[in-house]
Amino acid sequence: MARIVMKFGGTSVAGTERIRRVANIVRAQAAGGNEVAVVVSAMAGETDRLVNFCREANPLYDPAEYDVVVASGEQVTAGLLALTLQAMGCKARSWLGWQLPVKTFSAHANARVGEIHAERLADSMAEGEIAVIPGFQGVSDHQRITTMGRGGSDTSAVAVAAAVGADRCDIYTDVDGVYTTDPRIVARARKIKYVSYEEMLELASVGAKVLQTRSVSLAMKHNVRVQVLSSFVEEGSPPADTLPGTMIVSEDEMQDILETTDMERQTVTGIAHDKNEARVVLTRVQDKPGAVADIFAPLGDAGINVDMIIQNVGRDKGETDVTFTVPLNELARAQALLEDRKEALGFNRIITDSKVAKISVVGMGMKSHAGVAATMFRALAERGINVQAISTSEIKVSVLIDEDETELAVRVLHTAYGLDAEEGEAA
Repeated sequence: MARIVMKFGGTSVAGTERIRRVANIVRAQAAGGNEVAVVVSAMAGETDRLVNFCREANPLYDPAEYDVVVASGEQVTAGLLALTLQAMGCKARSWLGWQLPVKTFSAHANARVGEIHAERLADSMAEGEIAVIPGFQGVSDHQRITTMGRGGSDTSAVAVAAAVGADRCDIYTDVDGVYTTDPRIVARARKIKYVSYEEMLELASVGAKVLQTRSVSLAMKHNVRVQVLSSFVEEGSPPADTLPGTMIVSEDEMQDILETTDMERQTVTGIAHDKNEARVVLTRVQDKPGAVADIFAPLGDAGINVDMIIQNVGRDKGETDVTFTVPLNELARAQALLEDRKEALGFNRIITDSKVAKISVVGMGMKSHAGVAATMFRALAERGINVQAISTSEIKVSVLIDEDETELAVRVLHTAYGLDAEEGEAA
């Protein structure tokens, strides 16, 4: 018997028929003698509908009241799933964020999980009751409903799993695992059986959309084993969790798996792409100590995340160009903020480009293998793809390229690192 937290995303619960399919998957886990808690998202499209209602009611809406409205989407799903499970003869009940409670801190609409008081929840699960919990929501110290931002239900599920000491957290999505890259771009992308927290965190942060970044970070912090599975299994197929998904584990467990299965670790685990990037160039910045700090300090104060940074070699006149990237949806705000400080910062002009994409190669194998970056640059150069900016970490190399060359770059690099599946190999 295991204690399992299951999470189902919006597409998995988009309508009563899909909720019934989810209920069958949950019932199968409970019938196996497992203690089960289920975290659910709002039905696909429901959160966008509720957000639009808020904007129509008051364009300058109060974030606290916004949270009250948008949190209701998950609440509806939780109640419907509990009702469906009860109709199937299961013992089930819903637990809202304030009933556990899920304590959060930080701003409304982007709250972070502080702690979960899960004693009553754990007791209920031990008695064989299926707990159905709306994701994405919690309660502040002021007893106001809070929400955790897009993808927050993943974080809710991992937090609940950590609080009840679950054996694993199963994330059911519209894909059946984590792939070496987006299989819609590369048909021969392979499903990965095991990924370390560190690798998944890097992949999520550079564009892989399977899991929210904060959920992976929380799983790593509390050592919660996370499994990515598909909720879209055909009628009569084996239970979803008996099909091979992707398990996200600690580096220590990964090493044990590699040793016991005699598997060889790939130098590169996966390739991600992100078109939500914009390039900013400030020309003729004074080449003196503190000049770059003066540029990025106000961006940081405004909560604008800066990624790739390049400072060109200083000119003879003591001037240089500074290039960096920001999220595409923050470009206008960043540009306005810098224009307001143009005189104080002392640059000549701002050049922006929103038609760029970030391509990243990620893998723990980079720590022990040289030449990963060289392979990337060579493969791109051979196909005439120009690199506009570069950033690196211990297990990641990212480059900025023209947006129109995104798919070509992903395919070229996938082949260059030997990640293509063999002909006839199952995904």
